[in-house]
This record gives sequence, structure tokens and C-alpha cells, in this order.
Amino acid sequence: MLGSNEVCACLAVKDVAAATKFYEETLGLKKAVESPGGTYFKSGTTGVFVYPSEFAGTNKATAAAWMIEDIAGAVAALKDKGVNFEHYDNMPGVSLEGDVHVMGKLKAAWFKDPDGNILNIVNQMG
Repeated sequence: MLGSNEVCACLAVKDVAAATKFYEETLGLKKAVESPGGTYFKSGTTGVFVYPSEFAGTNKATAAAWMIEDIAGAVAALKDKGVNFEHYDNMPGVSLEGDVHVMGKLKAAWFKDPDGNILNIVNQMG
């Protein structure tokens, strides 16, 4: 039923101005729609919707992921913009190369937005 439709990550934030700066300037997303309920940022053919909520940053799992071929290059570019990366040492069969988690051919890195939402870049899904 929904398989042929686009999907959007929805992220709760406390400070919409700080989130807007992060998603536009740090991550390079384009603001597409701004409404009283939140802001939609375009990313490829989909996007991310950020909205104000008292529950911002309470999710302890990955909230949004981007598929990127050059993980090392993306990590370097984000670090140049001040992004700090998370390191998870409790994942079986995973080695850490700098800020990149390696699981065979799969490579991924995690970071947080200003509200603590966990974001991810990964070279493949699965």
C-alpha cells in the first residue's frame, strides 16, 4: 500500500532556529516548506521534517539515515563543520576505523543533531 510513496524522517527539536542552522548549514539540506508546525528540508528525493516538541532528543536509536557511498569523505567533511561522531563498541562483529563502524562491506557513522537526535550515514542498507 505505501511501498510506492516517498517517506520522510520526522525529528523533534527544542530550538527550531538551531535545528534550521544545523540542517541547512552543517548538513547542506535545502529548506523546502516552513509552516507553524515545523520545517521540511529536502534531501535527495525525500527529506527531513523538524518540528518543535518537548520530547526532542529522547529517542535513543537512529532517527534518520542517509545512504552515501564515500563514508570516509562525508565524515571528514562533517568533522570540518564541527560534527562530533558517536562510537558504539557494543555491536558484535563491528570494528571501528576512526569514526567509521565497519561490518564487512557495510560502513556507517553516527552523529547527533543539536537536540540529540541520532543521525547516521551508511554506504548501504543491509
